Amino acid sequence: MGPMAFDPRADYPLGLRRPDLVHTPAGTPLSEVTWEASRDGRVSDDELRATPATLARQAAVALASGRTQLAENLVRASELATVPDELVLQIYTALRPHRSTAADLDVWAERLEREHDAPVTAAYLREAAAVYAQRGLLATAPGERAAV
Repeated sequence: MGPMAFDPRADYPLGLRRPDLVHTPAGTPLSEVTWEASRDGRVSDDELRATPATLARQAAVALASGRTQLAENLVRASELATVPDELVLQIYTALRPHRSTAADLDVWAERLEREHDAPVTAAYLREAAAVYAQRGLLATAPGERAAV
């Protein structure tokens, strides 16, 4: 008999009710992620991250309890969990007001879709570009006049 199916309504909190589903990016089971293991170097700092699968399960739990905005955030987090930190920081900077044009944000969105299989996060960037355009928060492209 295979592993029991995940039930987002009954299996929360995962670490207590379904520790078999929680592991580090390298596959270390939650039961082996301890202070001692970290101190002794058996679990590296890079292993102390949530995996995309764990974040997706947490999104399912949030959705099952009616917390749609939290669920959407966790889905984006699951997509970004394997994106290099440097790239996430570059995108964060690009999202600051007056830092990017709509075309710049679309390039970031395309890159997330193409290189990192992150369609929900890409859609979020495109939505941000539309909202920024409405609120006058986009950078102007060279040769364009800023809206007044």
